[in-house]
Amino acid sequence: MAGKKPGKAEKTAEQKDQERRNKSRRENQRRDVVERRSALDRRRGPGRRRSDERRSAEEGEMTDEQFEFLMAINEYKRLNKRPFPTWTEVLDVMKALGYRKVAEPGDIQ
Repeated sequence: MAGKKPGKAEKTAEQKDQERRNKSRRENQRRDVVERRSALDRRRGPGRRRSDERRSAEEGEMTDEQFEFLMAINEYKRLNKRPFPTWTEVLDVMKALGYRKVAEPGDIQ
């Protein structure tokens, strides 16, 4: 048996070594793949698009109206030492900014 040539069923040490290197190369290639979706996109799920307003808010771009509201909320939190205002308090801040209900309710997007 010692002089037997390796058959198809038996692999030489060189073949086993080559297979091991190929396997580790494939694993490295998988790790190098870049996830192109942001964390928010992955949470949202496939096929769901963001509105322009939602996208700009998530990406840190705000309109003047959004910025004014944010600054008013931060001022309220600072003055009242409340890190998390209630929804009633948020409504009070909006009213203090001059927002009033003048139109019929519409669909929420």
